[in-house]
Order: sequence, then C-alpha cells, then structure tokens
Amino acid sequence: MLDDRTLVLPDMELGYTTAEPDTAPDDQKIDEKISLDITDKYAEYADGVPDGGFKAWSVIVASNLATFCTLGYVGSSWGIFQEYYERVLLSNKSPSTIAWIGSVQVTFIFLPGLVTGRLFDLGHFKIPYLIASCGLIVCTFLTAECKQYWQFFLAQGLFTGLFSGILYGQAITVVSHWFSKKKGIALGIVSIGSSLGGVLFPVAGQNLIPLVGFKWTVRIFGFTMLVALGITNLAIDRRLPPVDAKGGLLNLPAFRNPAYTIYCISGITCSFGLYTMLTYLPVSATAVGMSDSFSFYLVAISNGASGFGRLSAGFLADRIGPLSAMIPFTALLGILTFAWPYASSQWALIGVSVLYGIAFGAYVSLIVAPAMAMGDVSDVGRRVGMFMTIAALGTLVGTPISGAINARTGGFKDPGFFAGGVVIFSVLLLFVVRYLQLGRLYGKC
Repeated sequence: MLDDRTLVLPDMELGYTTAEPDTAPDDQKIDEKISLDITDKYAEYADGVPDGGFKAWSVIVASNLATFCTLGYVGSSWGIFQEYYERVLLSNKSPSTIAWIGSVQVTFIFLPGLVTGRLFDLGHFKIPYLIASCGLIVCTFLTAECKQYWQFFLAQGLFTGLFSGILYGQAITVVSHWFSKKKGIALGIVSIGSSLGGVLFPVAGQNLIPLVGFKWTVRIFGFTMLVALGITNLAIDRRLPPVDAKGGLLNLPAFRNPAYTIYCISGITCSFGLYTMLTYLPVSATAVGMSDSFSFYLVAISNGASGFGRLSAGFLADRIGPLSAMIPFTALLGILTFAWPYASSQWALIGVSVLYGIAFGAYVSLIVAPAMAMGDVSDVGRRVGMFMTIAALGTLVGTPISGAINARTGGFKDPGFFAGGVVIFSVLLLFVVRYLQLGRLYGKC
C-alpha cells in the first residue's frame, strides 16, 4: 500500500506497483484511489500559499539567520582568514595554496544542492538541518584549534563548506512553500543575512584578533552561530507534504525544457567570474598604494551595499519578474569587473565597491527564483539543487583561473577582462532564457 506520507502527482511515477497475477484487482483500484486522493490533498496545499502571516515570516527570519551563518560567514568573510593565514599561521604556504581553502568553502555552499534538494522533496528536512547545524558549529570551534594546512583544509574548507551547503540550499528552497506573489521580496530578505554576515564577521574579526587572539575570535564566531542556528532550527519548517517524484536523485526530464538548460549554462558561466573582484579587490587596492586597513574595509563596504541590492531586486522581481530584474544587475556586474582594475584612487575604489555590492546582492538573491518557476513546486528542491550543483563547478575553478592569469601577467586587467567577459556572456544567455520562457521580447518573466 502507498505510504500516506508520500505524495504523487499525475505526471509523475505512480506510488504503487503493478498488481501481480495473484493480487486482487480491487486492491489495485484501492491503491489508485488513495493516490488520487493524496494528489487532491497536495493540490489543495499547493494552491493555498500564505504569502504572509506569522508562521511564513518566522520561516523567512529563520532562513535569514541561516544565510547569515553560511554564505555570510563562508562566502564573505574569507578575506580576513586569508590575510591572517598568509601572515601568521600558514606563512610557509603560498597565497594561492591558502586560497584553495576559501575556494572549496564557497564551492560546497552550492555543490550539495543536488542531494539536499532531493531530500527536501522527499520530506527529509528537519533532521538533516539539525545535523548540519551541529556540524557547522563544531567545525567552527575546530578551526580555532587547527595548526597545520591539512587541518584547516578539512575543518574550514571541506566540512564547513559542506555543512553550510546543506543549510543554505534548503533555507532558500523552503521559501517557495510559503511565498508565491511575494517570493521576490521574501528571497531578498533571506539573502540579506549574507550581507549582515559579510559585514559583521570580517569587521569583528579585524578588531577582535588583536584583542583576544585568533582562537577566541573564532570561538566567538562559533558561539554566535550557536545562538543563530538554534533559533533557525526552532522556527524553520516546510509547509507542503513530501512527494516522491519520478527519476530519483536527478530530474533529467527538466533539461528537456530549453529555458532551464540554458539557465543552468548561464549559472555556471557567471560563476566563473562572479567572485574574482571580491576576492582580489583588497590586493588590487594595496597594489595601487592604498593602506592595508582601507583595503580590508572595501570588502565590508561591498557586502554592506549588497543588502540594498538584495531588497531592491526582490521588490523589482515581484513586479517585473526575476529574470527581468536579474539581467540589468548582472550586466552591471560584468561592466564593473571590466572597470575595476582601472580604479586607482580611494573614491574610485569605494564607488566600484558600492556599485558591485549592489549588483552582486541583486544577482545572488534572485539566482534560484527562475529555476523555482520552471516547474512544479512539488519538485522544486531537486530542480533548484541541480542548478546550484552545476553553478558550483564554475565557482570552484573561476577564482583560481583569475589568480593564475594574475600571476602570469602581474596585473589585474587581464583577470578583469576574463571575469567580466564570462559574466557578460551569461547576460546574453539570460536574454535567451527570457525569450524562451515568454515567447516574446517583452512581458513579466
């Protein structure tokens, strides 16, 4: 008999097996009736999206705290660790070798999406979330005790990134259970958590390390995560019943939709150049004569400005559609990546940092929204997960490629041309996706 916790949609594999010769036909009819009854129940849930209310907004707050502890810590705070490791703890290692710790971290924010998305659709949500939360906190405290490169690589690079990826992917996906018409602004609020983390963790680290030392600075980060993730696990929840969709881990039929396929290609293309400027901005500022303290705060300024981009993009997405909002902001990312190497004064660097932060925040906050819209909400976890895993491949190699170009040429103009070029190419692909979705050149999409 069909497990009443697993739902099946009409266009997916039925949740019962074909009757054997010795099975009574009436039993099969009963199974079919149960499957259809559950489908009707699912449709009733799916049609009643709250788009507000205490429970829905509490989930948004929980997801916001999750992005604060994951993308805000992993994706936006690596610069302070890179600088300290180069100068003190891992001074015998090259900067590019140390940078692989940060690169692996960011990659694993997105890479587990394929697995976590499938688990989410099947209803395995709260327990994996709790385990990943505990894992991230433990790895943060372990980072404070590390002394050798391989220890940092495992604790801070591999496992911190992995547990962060489990938390981040599901925190974003669950938004689609609670919001539809206001999904853009909801995603914007959720992603602001990474802006807050990207400002708080680096600034706190910069000021705490001279006062209490590296170990207690990282421990304070761990205690902060303990409180934030404790609240997250209490408040976050899914609304729709689980569904055992056809295809197992992969939803290969999703790639029959050319818009989804090209959107995945756009995602991996953009991620090749997305983090180049943020990674090398402090180094490039120092190279043109700026002080170390000023160069450090450029990343914090960019992260702070990204909060405005995340909210404004969410507001626009609810009115003109996520793709229509993403395209101009992504184009601005490409243009600024071209222009960044030519900024040689304090005000020019601040201006580039602010504008890049706004555009970056807008892109990151909306990146999963088009994938959410390209299919049924019952399969949203797997569909978003596949996209995130594909995009992660570009994140893994994009920044090292830019670093290799910098090492070969001795400047930042060529890395800027490479990164800016691939971002602009991704914009062209977004135009194609938009046309395939709408079938015309204008309209909400």
